[in-house]
Amino acid sequence: MQNTIENKTIQKEDWSGKKLGSFEISDCTFNGCDFTETDFSGTKFIDCIFDGCNFSNSKILNCSFCDVTFKECKISGVVFGEINKFLLSWKFYDCAIDLCSFSMLDIKNSEFIACEIYETDFVNTDLSESNFSQSDLRGSKFQDTNLSKANFVGAINYFIDPTANKITKARFSSPEVLALLAGFDITIE
Repeated sequence: MQNTIENKTIQKEDWSGKKLGSFEISDCTFNGCDFTETDFSGTKFIDCIFDGCNFSNSKILNCSFCDVTFKECKISGVVFGEINKFLLSWKFYDCAIDLCSFSMLDIKNSEFIACEIYETDFVNTDLSESNFSQSDLRGSKFQDTNLSKANFVGAINYFIDPTANKITKARFSSPEVLALLAGFDITIE
């Protein structure tokens, strides 16, 4: 039997270290909640907003995210490749995302707007038509990734090897676009 939480606003609750189990959570807003090391395995989030929440080392095995928005959240050490990929859709705004993995996911049309995305893996990921505008991607890894029609306008500190990723019709801004040449061992004057 699946537990349900719906149509609630939850303020500053500490769920750290808890095992949630098989919940379906819909039309809920979480403000300032701490989910450090929370085990969300099997949980379904539908039409939810997380604002100012901490997801450090959360476990999300077979977790579902359908129309979920993360705003100003700290997301650290989360392996997103373990989620349920069915009906996956999400947006990240002004989030601090570090040491995470989005590898092996089909997450086209995702939005990572004005985020700090540090040391995060996007390996074998479909990010076509995704938006990374105004994000800082320091140390993040893009390999065998589909970035077709992705938006990197205003993004900084990215290293994307055009020979190891698909970047057809992706958008970049100057002078940061010169980072695409870093893998060619050339000098630009």
